[in-house]
Amino acid sequence: MKKFLLSVSFVLSAAGADLPYWIEPCTHPQSGCVAGDVDLARWALEAWQDASHGQIRMVETDHDHSLLRVVWALPTAGLYGETVPIKVKGLPGAQVNIRIEDPHTRDKLLRDTIVYLTCLHESGHALGLSHTRNFADIMYNFQYGGDIDEYFARYRRKLATREDIRKNSGLSSDDRAHLLKAIQ
Repeated sequence: MKKFLLSVSFVLSAAGADLPYWIEPCTHPQSGCVAGDVDLARWALEAWQDASHGQIRMVETDHDHSLLRVVWALPTAGLYGETVPIKVKGLPGAQVNIRIEDPHTRDKLLRDTIVYLTCLHESGHALGLSHTRNFADIMYNFQYGGDIDEYFARYRRKLATREDIRKNSGLSSDDRAHLLKAIQ
């Protein structure tokens, strides 16, 4: 989970309130991605959109016109995810690389929890948010300690079905406040 800060205010001033994004289809079997993971990434972006109080509107587009791109990394590509800067037609953008930690876990909701929260965390970096020390935040950095299993398990306990992910954004009040500060 590498720190990367995209200048959202610059991108939004250049692109309006719309932030064009693209999510890679799950077509590379070695990535561990399944078709439903695209929805998890989309829900993560929608959570940030909702937290922005209308200041950011996520707009799905094609690869070539997207300033924010979510791609499914191979298992050898590091732990969980990474956000890296890209340029799109001269504008700053971000590529969010998501690694599926354990694509074969018996608890499918735990697997979905990990994929969703990783998408949420990494897209937070793409929106200009840095790591925090607060274990309750989605932007928390495990370099400060903390129980990784519990981090995911506490969210998983909120879920009875996959659809419950859409009802539980995973964002803390501090995450929301940091986003609003970043986009002002």
